[in-house]
Amino acid sequence: MDLNREYAAHQRALMAVDDAANDDERSVKLATASTIASRIGTFQHRLGAAAACAWSISHCADPAAS
Repeated sequence: MDLNREYAAHQRALMAVDDAANDDERSVKLATASTIASRIGTFQHRLGAAAACAWSISHCADPAAS
């Protein structure tokens, strides 16, 4: 896995949330970012990387849902 590519994809996915036309589209875009974050976290956990703790599902939690 190319972590730099995944980090960049995650950042692009998060930035795309701002372009969402409605709440449903926003949820889809947040889910995409969350999926990427999960892949990163899984990869890091398999390597035993300490940074993996930061890449949980809650990392992409929807603050508007609170």
